[in-house]
Amino acid sequence: MIPWPASERKKSECAFKKKNNEELQDSYLLPILEDKVTEGKGQSPFDPAHKHTAVLVDGTLYSGTMNNFLGSEPILMRTLGSQPVLKTDTFLRWLHPDASFVAAIPSTQFVYFFFEETASEFDFFERLHTSRVARVCKNDVGGEKLLQKKWTTFLKAQLLCTQPGQLPFNVIRHAVLLPADSPTAPHIYAVFTSQWQVGGTRSSAVCAFSLMDIERVFKGKYKELNKETSRWTTYRGPETNPRPGSCSVGPSSDKALTFMKDHFLMDEQVVGTPLLVKSGVEYTRLAVETAQDLDGHSHLVMYLGTTTGSLHKAVVSGDSSAHLVEEIQLFPDPEPVRNLQLAPTQGAVFVGFSGGVWRVPRANCSVYESCVDCVLARDPHCAWDPESRTCCLLSAPNLNSWKQDMEHGNPGWACASGPVGRSLRPQSRPQIIKEVLAVPNSILELPCPHLSALASYYWSHGPAAVPETSSTIYNGSLLLILQDGVGGLYQCWATENGFSYPVVSYWVDSQDQPLALDPELAGIPREHVEVPLTRVSGEAALAAQRSYWPHFVTVTVLLALVLSVALIILLASPLGALRARGKVQGCATLPPREKAPLSREQHLQSPKECRTSTSDVDADSNCLGTEVA
Repeated sequence: MIPWPASERKKSECAFKKKNNEELQDSYLLPILEDKVTEGKGQSPFDPAHKHTAVLVDGTLYSGTMNNFLGSEPILMRTLGSQPVLKTDTFLRWLHPDASFVAAIPSTQFVYFFFEETASEFDFFERLHTSRVARVCKNDVGGEKLLQKKWTTFLKAQLLCTQPGQLPFNVIRHAVLLPADSPTAPHIYAVFTSQWQVGGTRSSAVCAFSLMDIERVFKGKYKELNKETSRWTTYRGPETNPRPGSCSVGPSSDKALTFMKDHFLMDEQVVGTPLLVKSGVEYTRLAVETAQDLDGHSHLVMYLGTTTGSLHKAVVSGDSSAHLVEEIQLFPDPEPVRNLQLAPTQGAVFVGFSGGVWRVPRANCSVYESCVDCVLARDPHCAWDPESRTCCLLSAPNLNSWKQDMEHGNPGWACASGPVGRSLRPQSRPQIIKEVLAVPNSILELPCPHLSALASYYWSHGPAAVPETSSTIYNGSLLLILQDGVGGLYQCWATENGFSYPVVSYWVDSQDQPLALDPELAGIPREHVEVPLTRVSGEAALAAQRSYWPHFVTVTVLLALVLSVALIILLASPLGALRARGKVQGCATLPPREKAPLSREQHLQSPKECRTSTSDVDADSNCLGTEVA
């Protein structure tokens, strides 16, 4: 269940600001370098719009950024520390000029860089973007003769995040590492989008990559560029020793470095497992952690920032599929989330944006007001306490009296008063009834709050469905035409994980069905509403069920009349011109004008008697405009 109550969201936002006022104040950090401005080249971008990344490992800075003002020279660089400064070779085109770096993750021996660039190894009719992971060794010292002050262990491979039957998510936005309890099973989680839009909206996906699969690809075959055909093919020749990309001690031989200069792209792809695919949303940042439920089982929890300033919380279930638990709109004006940082000891997530940093709690259990809502949420941080009758933050596992169902999310047995495992059928008796006065010849709008984005909703009229002749559903609300026999109990039901429960109940009070005479609803609290929630005119209320066929016929007839008139006008114009030309042909033409001036008598003498009018011949005719005898 995903709660979206506006009042609770505003209270939470106010609490974030008030409680953490000191943490939201401006912070002044000391710069790493203060000596010269030029020393920051290759460590930070020239333009804030250029995507870049950096990580500090044991006093050594590994950065991926742009090396010029134009943003056309990407570079991976190592600075600071006691080791020599190394960078990628721009002339060898190890990186495409439009490379965009999103993350840098260190491990025991390597530093991994995640970025997106234009793929040059594919023949495609348009520019194809692809996601990459590059790897360099921490103990790389560069070459002696070849590749001096350059990386000698640089390799890169393609990341593939796709779902069967859909276009691939080929643009990486962010990546994080989640160390596992076992040193052989760490995973990298990354957020992807697609360069193609389906239906006018973009989609996002979260994929998991095993670090073992990444290492296996880097130990596999290489690609090489055929200079005659300008195509990338799989290299099938002998390999050099030491192998390119291996973290050998000391500089490699010139032969090995020559081979490495042209064989830096791996042949195999690193295929990820899609955990969450969301349409209409663009994720920008990601933070992950593990949380234990009441039974002590671990669950992966993901916090996702969007381009519109929302924070999504998703939980991965046992079948490697994630479901959204919560969505919070952080900013009043839409703007992208620029950074996410988890603070497990403080139980919070720090969200970075253009205006500063916000501190958001990892779980908002108080928004779930009932046991059904708390269990349906399937949030490992929240559980229902029967004693206090509240949804509380889970502080320690193995609390036998608390209720939680992470596997199925079915409150049928979790919220039952009997022993665990007992089946509980959904009850039709509502908790409170909103009594609405029926005003004749009006339209009543009965809203249904959608507290969960994972549930399906429907309306009922007592034990049966709502009548279609006197009602319609618009944006989840029931529009009811108040006529004879439409009174009674109307309930909006939500069905989620096989469990149905009433969300809101209305009693439309009419003369034929008064509420006090129904014995099944005795003892239920009532909330009287003196006026209808929404009252409109009868003509506007029937807009949802109105047939537009008369309008279509009317427009069609008017269009046909307009076209007919236009056709008549077009045909009448050539006929008028031909008629005028026929009248002019009976008049003799005047002699051509003489260059020498004529006498007055010759000028006034007419060669032929011709009577015409100005209405029959235009000014360009040889006959005069006035009548000539």
